[in-house]
Amino acid sequence: MKNTTTWDWQTGKRVIADLARIRAQYKRVDELVVSPDGEYIAAPVVMEDGAFSACINEKTWDEQFELLWYMRFLSNGKLIALVRIDDEWTLAIDGVPGEGRFEYAWNPRLSADGKSIGYLYKRENMYGVSLNGKTWDKEFFSIRDYCLSPDGKHSAANVQVDALKEADVVGFFDGVWSIAVDGKPWDKKYVNTWNPIFSDDSKSVAAEIRTDICDYSIGINAKGWTDKFGCVWSPIFRPQSQKVIAPIREGGVWMLAEDGKPIWKSQYNQLWSQKFSPDGSRIAAIVSLDYGRWTIAIDDAPWKATFGDMVLAPIFSPDSKRVAAIVKENNKWTIAIDGVAWKEKFDMIWDPVFSPCSKNLTAKAERDGKFYVIINGKISGKSYEKLWEPLFSPNGEQVLLKYIENDKYIRQVLPMSEV
Repeated sequence: MKNTTTWDWQTGKRVIADLARIRAQYKRVDELVVSPDGEYIAAPVVMEDGAFSACINEKTWDEQFELLWYMRFLSNGKLIALVRIDDEWTLAIDGVPGEGRFEYAWNPRLSADGKSIGYLYKRENMYGVSLNGKTWDKEFFSIRDYCLSPDGKHSAANVQVDALKEADVVGFFDGVWSIAVDGKPWDKKYVNTWNPIFSDDSKSVAAEIRTDICDYSIGINAKGWTDKFGCVWSPIFRPQSQKVIAPIREGGVWMLAEDGKPIWKSQYNQLWSQKFSPDGSRIAAIVSLDYGRWTIAIDDAPWKATFGDMVLAPIFSPDSKRVAAIVKENNKWTIAIDGVAWKEKFDMIWDPVFSPCSKNLTAKAERDGKFYVIINGKISGKSYEKLWEPLFSPNGEQVLLKYIENDKYIRQVLPMSEV
């Protein structure tokens, strides 16, 4: 959750940067990115000699690189990017490259508090995780997804611990995958592992595990659930607990289980993306009751409305009483809240954001190539050529807009009634 209390919430409109002036300075300007508070706009730029750098609010980094990509702002306003120097990759922060150099680096990720930065790397055909500039002591033959602990001090990843010869099916089913925490693999190996996640206290790690050709379960700190299932999906920890919640498939149906035992009575055609409410008292998940129809269930009570194309992960309101989700029907997107879909439909829509009081909901949407701010299902009267997701002020009375108009990047704060 972003700490927005220190942002400028004074009502008004400010031009932050002239994009035409920026484009005139460079051979090429790539994807624009905006800081969470809207005070900065940046883009990777290509100089006349082909070197890469970054332009922030019309000012360019002094440093130049062979390549630069995946530029993002941190919550503290610093700008990160993956850069290549002398055919090696590293992460640069505000233009200053890290000391580590790798054959390749990818997937930068922030800890929950926004203070720690991790990314995956390849070095001498081995793989690992770099966290705050420090690499793992042990590296592996392959690596997939990874996660950072809530306190930002630890990392965990799916890793291949043993080499496999080409077409070595027997060796594969003997198990060569595990979960490594800070570079130390679990003492058990599996056919596959997926989606590691830390507990709230950062002391435990859970993940999906595949123990045999058709047997799946959940592993926690290298100890698996006693029962095996036909399939499982991504686990989560119960807040402030070591108990683990995950969807399980048994007898051709899906159920929600805690520590291997069903906690919801209903059985579903599919169930995933479970999420706890902010107060930890409720669970919402995507479910399918009928083939090809999807909805949200909260504490095992599905919405009556169902959708045929898509339902994305549930989003709880700050007070834990309301649930919203992006839904798609007949190739059109909208938001459903508390089981009722907005009447307006769009070509694309982005994650909705609740106001701090939980009464209002806003989202960015696209229709016919133009972008709009939507509040409580109503389209704002103004369209934008480019727009970033709107945000409510801490008191819920203003909305922060970040958009491009007449080739200028503008930051504007409006009373909610005037959006």
